[in-house]
Amino acid sequence: MATITSPHSLLLQNPNRHHLKSSISTSHFNALPLPSPSPSPKRFSISCSAASTTSPLELQNPPPSHSSSNDRVFNFAAGPATLPESVLKKAESELINWRGSGMSVMEMSHRGKDFTSIIQKAESDLRSLLDIPSDYAVLFLQGGATTQFAAIPLNLCKPDDTVDYVVTGSWGDKAFKEAQKYCKPKVIWSGKADKYTKIPAFEDLEQSPNAKYLHICANETIHGVEFKNYPNPKNLLVADMSSNFCSKPVDISKFGIIYAGAQKNVGPSGVTIVIIRKDLIGGAQDITPVMLDYKIHHENNSLYNTPPCYGIYMCGLVFEDLLQQGGLKEVEKKNKKKADILYEAIDQSNGFYRCPVERSVRSLMNVPFTLEKAELEGEFIKEAAKEKMVQLKGHRSVGGMRASIYNAMPLAGVEKLVAFMKDFQARHA
Repeated sequence: MATITSPHSLLLQNPNRHHLKSSISTSHFNALPLPSPSPSPKRFSISCSAASTTSPLELQNPPPSHSSSNDRVFNFAAGPATLPESVLKKAESELINWRGSGMSVMEMSHRGKDFTSIIQKAESDLRSLLDIPSDYAVLFLQGGATTQFAAIPLNLCKPDDTVDYVVTGSWGDKAFKEAQKYCKPKVIWSGKADKYTKIPAFEDLEQSPNAKYLHICANETIHGVEFKNYPNPKNLLVADMSSNFCSKPVDISKFGIIYAGAQKNVGPSGVTIVIIRKDLIGGAQDITPVMLDYKIHHENNSLYNTPPCYGIYMCGLVFEDLLQQGGLKEVEKKNKKKADILYEAIDQSNGFYRCPVERSVRSLMNVPFTLEKAELEGEFIKEAAKEKMVQLKGHRSVGGMRASIYNAMPLAGVEKLVAFMKDFQARHA
């Protein structure tokens, strides 16, 4: 019988086969000369000259060469969003063999010492970035911030409890509607009549006297309104910070819960971060699914079931990067500079570009704008894409354009967008 020395050989399924497919280079094999055809062909041995770990897939599809920075676009997507190039390169260098472990983070047991060190460092660095007090727990969960729309009332309320909601955009509205299933939420202020372009004066809010908490969305991704400071509720303040999480310093002690999807500012999609005051843990309604019970996740250090391991690892790399930049005070300075440049270009365009949001609450992260000539919007997006600036189309519910300029968007990206906007105006005004 023929001897096959590599377990990955293409001849494994048919050892009597005499010919390799033309798509496989014969330079990978040292075959003994085949005898002349005869009624009873002799057996022959085949050995691999390549390393025994080479697979048929690798032979047919060799890995592409590394992309350079020049190949990357400026990605203005609202989420999943651009990540720091240094973080991506770090992840690339550790993809196959994480720090001498002999395996990728994707392959690790979530209960092994290697991943334990990853998740513990990610939490430690996040605590340093946000100066999270020791009486707050940090949970790395799944399901997106949208899942927290249900988890929060289930953990903090009884079915007949009142909860107040300030609705400044689509996400605040969705959170309110989901809470209706589990408690008695009340919208004490809504910006819908003004097309979600404002944030209320806090002294004008008529809070319910017995509300368990006041819920806000700190930055509305779709409409581009952002709280610059925060209300002082009679009880707890709960905030969805998905799209401005880790974009600036925050006084955690003002909040009962902060929650955020990672995919906008701190990592890839798949990770949801919850920062919760520990005394709020343990009062979940009986109907609360186990995966939504904060007590379960806290007691198990976010490892009750298999977590989004690679996503948490990526978040950890982003936290390291933010610390290396000097922390969130320095990050906020960079974000303000980028936003100022873009808003100035809009405001000085003589109406060719317009941002509908009240100036005092314009988001540093998500900048919506329209064109005076709406029929040019398609051309704007098409031409921008040719210049390697992508994902500028506004959300389907509001139209227009939107530039999301999260932490990882470099200043050069915003400067290039502004230069393009001015050129486009000169050609179409």
